[in-house]
Amino acid sequence: MAQQSSVNPAQLVQLGQANLAGDKRALYLKLFSGEMFKGFQNNTIARDMVMKRTLKNGKSLQFIYTGRMTSEFHTPGNSILGNTDGAPPVAEKTITIDDLLISSAFVYELDETLAHYELRGEISKKIGYALAEKYDRLIFRALTRGARAASPVSASNFAEPGGTQIRVGATANASDAYVAGNLVAAFYDAAAAMDEKGVSSDGRCGVLNPRQYYELIQAVGSNGLVNRDVQGTALQNGQGIVEIAGIKIFKSMNIPFFGNYGTKYGSGSATNPGVTSPGNTGDFVGVAAENASAASTGINNDYGTAAELGSNSCGLIFQKEGAGVVEAIGPQVQVTSGDVSVIYQGDVLLGRMACGADYLNPAACVELFAGTATAPSAF
Repeated sequence: MAQQSSVNPAQLVQLGQANLAGDKRALYLKLFSGEMFKGFQNNTIARDMVMKRTLKNGKSLQFIYTGRMTSEFHTPGNSILGNTDGAPPVAEKTITIDDLLISSAFVYELDETLAHYELRGEISKKIGYALAEKYDRLIFRALTRGARAASPVSASNFAEPGGTQIRVGATANASDAYVAGNLVAAFYDAAAAMDEKGVSSDGRCGVLNPRQYYELIQAVGSNGLVNRDVQGTALQNGQGIVEIAGIKIFKSMNIPFFGNYGTKYGSGSATNPGVTSPGNTGDFVGVAAENASAASTGINNDYGTAAELGSNSCGLIFQKEGAGVVEAIGPQVQVTSGDVSVIYQGDVLLGRMACGADYLNPAACVELFAGTATAPSAF
């Protein structure tokens, strides 16, 4: 039988205690794991899907529309001096730069000295995410507005095609927006509508919320959306669906979706698809659409208010000419230095951009809606 120690546990030196009291491990180093748990990141996707122009030495950019022309038979002996109808009709659309969009943080120098992990790079990324989220949301709102608008070319007998709104499903339930068969039918309907309105098939995109996207993926065995050669890994990583009717499909949490952005939780109704919340969603998921009309501070284009966007929009399909983005200052990060850093003993990290967005060709914009037979109103 082993001999028991006669040392009293109370006599042991407690190197981890503060002043011989409290937690015995309080003073031990909390080692940094080398990993940074990042917050929810919304990837910006809209920038390369629409017309992007850079603006210099001005506050707005003008886009010119020319309507179609007619043809006529020539009468022998008559001079040819242009069609008698004076066509083509011409109209314009102006996109104005909104006020400077910023996101910033102050980094105290002492905090940087004491921290055992790198602060600035992570903060810079989060600033970029904040700007990207706003950027996408404004573009998608502009496309939604375009889908409900008539063409700027509206001369008598020469009116050009306007936007398109397509109902997903045929019931009074918003949950129709999650039925894969309904979505497939809506995409084919949208493709046909754009063909009929003379919209180029090049650069057509569709943007759905993540759950709609994954509903389509789960139904690939019956709807034939994915080439069977790419189903394996591509199917599992969420990139399985390539296109429907020539329309490339993307997912985003920044599209208007039943009065929210990207998702809506709760019981099913005409304005709620009835998705159970996964819990602990945070403050930036499913945030109700903020007001972004021309009356709002800093806004010089009309992106519509939450009320104007309505409670039944559930997806966007568009061609590259559907909307335009004008940038006077592209996404940038600035950092203070010199005397400013000395005075405040730290630096301000600032992300900024100056841009504006609006619809261009309404015929290239399609809005999906569900839960009602009445399409959302124009604004």
